[in-house]
Amino acid sequence: MLEFIPKEKRCGSFEFNIGTAGSISLVLQASLPVMLFAPGEAKLRIRGGTDVSWSPPIDYIKNVLVPILGKMGAHVEIKVLRRGHYPRGGGIVEVCTRPVKKLYPITCVNRGGVLAIEGISHAVRLPKHVAERQAKAAKQVLEKHGYRDINIHLEYYEHGKDPHLGPGSGIVLWALTKHSVIGADALGARGKPAEVVGKEAAEKLLKALSTGTCYDKHMGDMIIPFLAMADGVSEISASELTMHTITNIEVVKKLARVNIKLEGSLGKPFRLTVKGLGLRP
Repeated sequence: MLEFIPKEKRCGSFEFNIGTAGSISLVLQASLPVMLFAPGEAKLRIRGGTDVSWSPPIDYIKNVLVPILGKMGAHVEIKVLRRGHYPRGGGIVEVCTRPVKKLYPITCVNRGGVLAIEGISHAVRLPKHVAERQAKAAKQVLEKHGYRDINIHLEYYEHGKDPHLGPGSGIVLWALTKHSVIGADALGARGKPAEVVGKEAAEKLLKALSTGTCYDKHMGDMIIPFLAMADGVSEISASELTMHTITNIEVVKKLARVNIKLEGSLGKPFRLTVKGLGLRP
């Protein structure tokens, strides 16, 4: 058993420099549960990678995770000041949280109807048409499956006005449904056509939506620590049970000693029931 007892609770402004293209989003996964229960407003400025392999893009954190945490009573604001891609990094993100008295539990096992699909297609240190082609390909796939209310914002920079350290592109999509937000993403790479990037993200979103569950597979993993801290019993469903989810469940059970019931098998949709600690600041 590992026990950590801080001398005092602190809030204020902090700055982390990962020093590489290491994921800013992964730093936030570790930081947000602590920041929400700080005694006052907490501000964090992180330098590193915003859109890198094997981690959620910052647009996913901002447009999928943050709204879902908002339903639990959390107040989180994220500003992306500069993007960072592998290998140079250099992304800058500012995060601000206000303290919560408690986190509310969530009951969400059916997403409800899709109200709209939104997204961000970005290309930095690259021609504008890269962002456009990613967005066009994604929209074509979604429209082919009957979705019409689709708004994908383009992010690009004119030559000579691009502040980024190196080239990179990607797209994040999110479906706004009656009861939830479901996300998907794809990252550009050297030799990977922009059309492939857009199609990949759209197909991931369609796969998650096809299950009718409340969350995509990444949110099914990410939300677990917050459910463990909530004041009450949460019940959620997600599109695919992954090893990340199983690992997160076991780690949270050991650290927080909460009761977690899992229904589902690896690679399939699953349900999760979590009796939270009712954590207070």
